Amino acid sequence: MGKTCRYVVNAIGKGGETYHTYCKDKQELKKWIADNQERITMDELKIVDRSKNPIMKCINFINRGMLS
Repeated sequence: MGKTCRYVVNAIGKGGETYHTYCKDKQELKKWIADNQERITMDELKIVDRSKNPIMKCINFINRGMLS
């Protein structure tokens, strides 16, 4: 996969299945979510943007902790 895939998707299915996939752009990501929406639990959907600045990742993590 290397540098060709921007988004990493981890999801838990309604039957307990684990989904792990890569998407190269936002359109492909939205299509994957739309195609699998009936099978996955949206609360357990995790999307990682691999090209996001590491400092922004840290700020988002801190903010998420403060809001909980």
